[in-house]
Amino acid sequence: MKKYILFLILVIPLFIHAQFKVIGNIKDTNGLPLEAATIFLKQNDKEISSVLAERGKFILNYSEPGIYSIYATLIGYKLTQITVQLPKDSIALIMVPDSKELQEVVVTFHRPLIERKIDRVVFNVENSIVASGGSAWEALAKAPGVQVSSGNDLTANRKNAQVYLDGKALKLFGEDLSAYLQGLPSDLVAQVEVYTNPPAKFEAEGASVINIVTKKAKRQGFNVTLNNGFTQGTYSTYNGSGNFNYRKDNLNIYGSYGFAHRHNFQDHNNDIDYGDSFWNAPNRIITRSDNHNYRLGVDYQLANNQVLGLLITGSNRNGSSNAHSITQVTGKPMVLDSTLITDNSIRNSGNQYAYNLNYNIKLDSGKKSINLDFDYSPYQSQNGGWTDNSSFLPDGSQTSNQFHIYTPSSQKIDIYSGKADMNYRLFGKWESGSGLKYNSTRSYSTFDYFNRNGSLFEGVTENSNYFIYKEKTVAAYTSTSGIFGKWTLQAGLRGEYTRTSGYSITLDAFNTRSYFKLFPTLFIQYHPGNDNQLQLNYAYRIERPEYNRLNPARRFNSPYNIYVGNPGLQPSFTHSLELSYTYKQHYVITGYFSNTSDIFSNINIQDNANKIYYGTHANLGLSRSAGVRLSASIRAADWWNMDLLAEGYRQQDKSAYLSSNYNYHIYSYNATLKQSFTIDKKSAMKAEISGALIGPAIQGIYRVNYNSEVDAGIKTNILNGNGTLRLAVNDIFNTNYYLIGINYLDQHSTSLHHVESRNFSLSLSYRFGKDVAASRKRITGSEEEKKRTQ
Repeated sequence: MKKYILFLILVIPLFIHAQFKVIGNIKDTNGLPLEAATIFLKQNDKEISSVLAERGKFILNYSEPGIYSIYATLIGYKLTQITVQLPKDSIALIMVPDSKELQEVVVTFHRPLIERKIDRVVFNVENSIVASGGSAWEALAKAPGVQVSSGNDLTANRKNAQVYLDGKALKLFGEDLSAYLQGLPSDLVAQVEVYTNPPAKFEAEGASVINIVTKKAKRQGFNVTLNNGFTQGTYSTYNGSGNFNYRKDNLNIYGSYGFAHRHNFQDHNNDIDYGDSFWNAPNRIITRSDNHNYRLGVDYQLANNQVLGLLITGSNRNGSSNAHSITQVTGKPMVLDSTLITDNSIRNSGNQYAYNLNYNIKLDSGKKSINLDFDYSPYQSQNGGWTDNSSFLPDGSQTSNQFHIYTPSSQKIDIYSGKADMNYRLFGKWESGSGLKYNSTRSYSTFDYFNRNGSLFEGVTENSNYFIYKEKTVAAYTSTSGIFGKWTLQAGLRGEYTRTSGYSITLDAFNTRSYFKLFPTLFIQYHPGNDNQLQLNYAYRIERPEYNRLNPARRFNSPYNIYVGNPGLQPSFTHSLELSYTYKQHYVITGYFSNTSDIFSNINIQDNANKIYYGTHANLGLSRSAGVRLSASIRAADWWNMDLLAEGYRQQDKSAYLSSNYNYHIYSYNATLKQSFTIDKKSAMKAEISGALIGPAIQGIYRVNYNSEVDAGIKTNILNGNGTLRLAVNDIFNTNYYLIGINYLDQHSTSLHHVESRNFSLSLSYRFGKDVAASRKRITGSEEEKKRTQ
């Protein structure tokens, strides 16, 4: 029944009212396209639509023919106004520089929930009701095309993703990345940018890129925004955050602080068929954590064309998890053989800091710019794990097979990087950028294993491990873009030389690798008419194994369930190609193909003889995917907007694995629909409902069942418009879980993974401060930093 309800939510709204479009371009008196000019379409002093120009181009929506007024505003230019009779093929606007000091002008522009650009899709988190009031991790999972696996791996349109924060790569993965972003309140996040085929300015790491853009105040004076959120599921979770900005003359100081207390559960239930016995192991993990995130930045205008900036960010977390599992072992025929009771208790903490010094200079009247960044990012984590396992016979008597261990571990990562970027015009008309980057990473991990007998601890050297991993990368890139009549071209090339080494002190095992690769990217657009656009994208990317996958330490969830890393993992490489057609800037159909060689993945291996279940990682072989994706932004009425993303695809995985080969393929689908409704314009009361349906999938020998989720929320302005109150309900039907099966050779098991997702959240935001008129027309360092993340 839940599937049918979700189906109705997804398909019933897909009727629309007629809409008209008019395309336009806006330039200065020298004929150069203007970026970020605000364009308003009005009729009888009523605003019909508004948009920000991108590379001098814009499209305005209207519902019926008639006489309209078009206004254009941009700091440093005079107000431009024209009157036109619509419909009209195209509109050309020219803005004149304003030599006079600007007076204070208040312009309100509301970004849509989802924006589609030449190289990315932008999810405006601050405009989403259901994504507010929780964590950045939860907001990330609601972005179009983004999925979170049961192992906390992120994908964007089913391609592994590298996560960035404000344009800087987060060198965290899996549980560490999840813990970090769960401690960052979503109310501090402005946007999530999803790059399916990232341009050359990004590191080549990751088949796709997800960039989290945090909020930055732009107004003059002193401004503060406070946020509070409360979430209730089985347990209570709450968070609070605030960000401030002080800007006057040459000085800009900004910062934020967020606190999050989380308390939830996860179910990881396994059923394993060992041939002569069947093991059923339900396992519930209850987690708690306290997270602190903070940021402090200073930008100083050295001169009209120079900005020096310092940014310090930090994150501190403390948490615990407790798991209880009762495993029933039955023989064949199905008669109870024994019962295993396992308790796991983990105490963990982590500290991450980042120090950034940046410098920007504009040359040649702003036609050239140079950015310098120097970063140091230290990270430390400590974990203490206590595992107790007892065995019982069918009559309830306890056996002598006891297992009590203590496994403390730690990890220390130091990342040093420096980069230089230059933006310039090539031959007077090509927008170009080039840069150099050096990155050095050193990770030191310790894992100690102790047998426990009461208060006595006995170290076991062969089960302990000390691991050092080093990675150095030198990169250079260049990219350029230009417009030639109906054609737009953006091309880039990135070269990276990488050297890695991993040394297990305990095993005295050393692995090293060095390689140089070129990574091209290409974006081609063709505009045959006002309402039509064709686009071709291509990218070649690399995926490097994360540190935890390479660490050969053996981690025991029980004496029968063991995880071990693989220091011999090799990187994988992905070719991605997309061809899309856009109609009226709101309807996009895309055909795509991706091919990944030497793909690495987590795997589970059954030792049927010893009844041990191993989790590890391996390079499996080839993975291909081809399909069609449809996206649409629909304004069904003045009070009703919809964003649809749907796709159908074929996936193929093949490899030599264990003592045989597999060549699997599957036809599947994904669909999401986000709807927003304006209930009352005066109070800005809006409602939102979204639904997602994820079809079955394959990953090597894993078969993953479908899952789904429906969320809803409502928000309104309060306290004279300075406050915003939000209420959201997530995963209403409690259907967001993963059912995974293995049926290959003598490997037969199923796993159910479910992180508590059904809850409701209540959040309140309040803004206060004083605005003053700008004393000079300039772009501050924080604004420039934001441009560099786009």
